[in-house]
Amino acid sequence: MFDYLLEKISSSSIKAMPFDAIYIEDFFSGEHFDAIINDKAINLNKTSDDQSLFDEVFKNGYKIIDFPGCISSEKEYINWHNHKSLDSRSNSACESFGLTVRLLENKSEFLQSVDDFFNSNKFKEALAEKFSIDLNNVYFDNGIQKYFDGYEISPHPDIRRKSLTYMVNINPFKNSENADIHTHYLQLKDKYQYIQKFWEHNKDFERCWLPWDWCETKFVQNKNNSIVVFSPNNDTIHAVRANYQHLHGQRTQIYGNFWYKKKLTLKTIEWENLDLSCDRSLVKKQLSIKDFIPASIKQLFKEKILRADSKNYTKLDTQSKFSKE
Repeated sequence: MFDYLLEKISSSSIKAMPFDAIYIEDFFSGEHFDAIINDKAINLNKTSDDQSLFDEVFKNGYKIIDFPGCISSEKEYINWHNHKSLDSRSNSACESFGLTVRLLENKSEFLQSVDDFFNSNKFKEALAEKFSIDLNNVYFDNGIQKYFDGYEISPHPDIRRKSLTYMVNINPFKNSENADIHTHYLQLKDKYQYIQKFWEHNKDFERCWLPWDWCETKFVQNKNNSIVVFSPNNDTIHAVRANYQHLHGQRTQIYGNFWYKKKLTLKTIEWENLDLSCDRSLVKKQLSIKDFIPASIKQLFKEKILRADSKNYTKLDTQSKFSKE
């Protein structure tokens, strides 16, 4: 039924957006997409409050899952959503947190066929071939998910164990493309480009989440029925910050990952200690990026600084001569 999607993937080009990825609009046919977003498990009944929303998603076969940027407690989420206290945020780089549910039960025959396709070997093989991934080295995780208001993952390139990720927008409510719910694809600002170099030269360190103002958005995946696929690397920085009314329709995606089977034991260093310009006395004592920058990179920074100082000195010296004349 969905074999035409395989052709769309195989014929698509990997392009910079700003990092290497596949991006396809109108992924499903119009008929199939309409059937997806009008399914009763996708287009849920409108609710009047958060408790009613939980009752509705549970009734339709969704379960709360552990997910980055989220909590897994119904009671805690409702309490937070009433106050939105920053004291409860999931990560110091974030301003809020959300809750994610995945459709696990009571799927209609049509949604089951969608699920079967994304779990099929031919779909996995199409993605693996596109991104040169050995399927013997990975395992899979995917599903239909809804993300409640407040869901946030600050800019990050994904952890090293993730081999591939894909996201298909299947939002069931009108004007979803204008809602503040979409995935941002970003680049580090010039002054923070050294962080990418740090990750490249220190593969024994896990990649971490970063503050939003260290990056700039280059593309937003706001189109409904669009898919993005990429293989995480040091530059695949993306983020989400959902701020919307979720009672009448929820951010909904078909979401999946390939994970390397081999477990890695990695050191951690958080964004606070990647900031070369901050006051070190204000940061809790732990590993700093300065402790791990390779000598060659340090020398490169020094040479750039010396060249900049030299140019400034020459400019000032010239100005001084002119002023004397």
